[in-house]
Parts: sequence; C-alpha cells; structure tokens
Amino acid sequence: MTDTRVKYVFDCATGEESYIPLTQQEIDDIDAQAEKARADEEARNIADAAAEATRESARAKLAALGLTEAEVAALVK
Repeated sequence: MTDTRVKYVFDCATGEESYIPLTQQEIDDIDAQAEKARADEEARNIADAAAEATRESARAKLAALGLTEAEVAALVK
C-alpha cells in the first residue's frame, strides 16, 4: 500500500470512477484545516472548562450564603 494521498472522483455521466493523487497544495490545505479544527476543539474545551469552573464557584458561594441545594440549582444551571 502506498502513502500517496488521493481524491476519489466519480463521473455521474459516464459512471467512471478514478483516484487522483492530491497536489501538494491540496495536501497543505487539508492539513491546515485539520490543525485549525484541532485548535478550535481545544479552545472550546478550555472555554467549557472555564464556564464549568465559574458555575461551581457560583454554587459554592451561594451555598456559603445559606441557600439550600434546591435553591442553588434553581439559580445556577
């Protein structure tokens, strides 16, 4: 098996199928998109963790003020 990256092309008019090697520009574009997707996912995970930490902090502060768990849950979702 080869490590050459290819794209699949199907011609609807003729039914012909072919695999065409990707150009270096196409490979670079795909790799850049994949890296951006990984970075975006990491940023979302960091933002989600920060939001959860903020919610937990709010819950703790409300509980320290004497609110019951039910009251805290009603205020912080």
